[in-house]
Amino acid sequence: MQSHEIQSNDDVKPHYIGHRKRLKDKFLQSDPSNFPDYELLELLLFQAIPRKDVKPLAKDLIKRFGNLEQILHSSPDKILEIQGTNNNIICNIKIIRELMNRILKESVVKQEVINSWEKLIGYLKFNMSNLKLEQFRILFLNKKNILIADEIMATGTIDQTPVYVREIVKRSLFHEAGAIILVHNHPSGNSKPSKADINLTTDIRKACDMVNITIHDHVIIGKNEFYSFRTNMLL
Repeated sequence: MQSHEIQSNDDVKPHYIGHRKRLKDKFLQSDPSNFPDYELLELLLFQAIPRKDVKPLAKDLIKRFGNLEQILHSSPDKILEIQGTNNNIICNIKIIRELMNRILKESVVKQEVINSWEKLIGYLKFNMSNLKLEQFRILFLNKKNILIADEIMATGTIDQTPVYVREIVKRSLFHEAGAIILVHNHPSGNSKPSKADINLTTDIRKACDMVNITIHDHVIIGKNEFYSFRTNMLL
């Protein structure tokens, strides 16, 4: 007679364990740029959700939000609406977003703005192109056009932001700025300035002229575009 060993359920390894190892090895040994988005997202989810197959969740997130950029900039509440998500995922996403923000900011802070204009626009797009509400911020420059401070002045509604000219002048004097760059976003995605945008810029320029502060530009950030008042001869 032959004896047959019965394999208990405890001895059977879930299929996802082998898959996780294979995917990690593949990532370490190959060019990450060749990975599909859902596999990169899987690797991130490994850290947030142990002992579970997360491929379906990765695909669900991309299907819901469209792409990695939208996932990165989505609110925690929206992400947590997806079944299977948790606060560990939110934490990991916020870490990645803040790392990217700091890397982009390091490339422009204490740099001469004119020579790092493309990097500056990249930093502004990352922080503002996906906002759901209008935000108005000021970039303060010293007399050598070095970026010395970046402040959010106000956050408004989907199509307007309360901006106080006196406060802009006050903050500029506080930073001893020789020049400033005005920046705000249009959540609609269209970066073309409104009449109110043009009038506000004129009011700020007049106030700054009185204290010898130059407005280098007013930049409006859209979805996949930006508008420069300086380039379009509005300053």
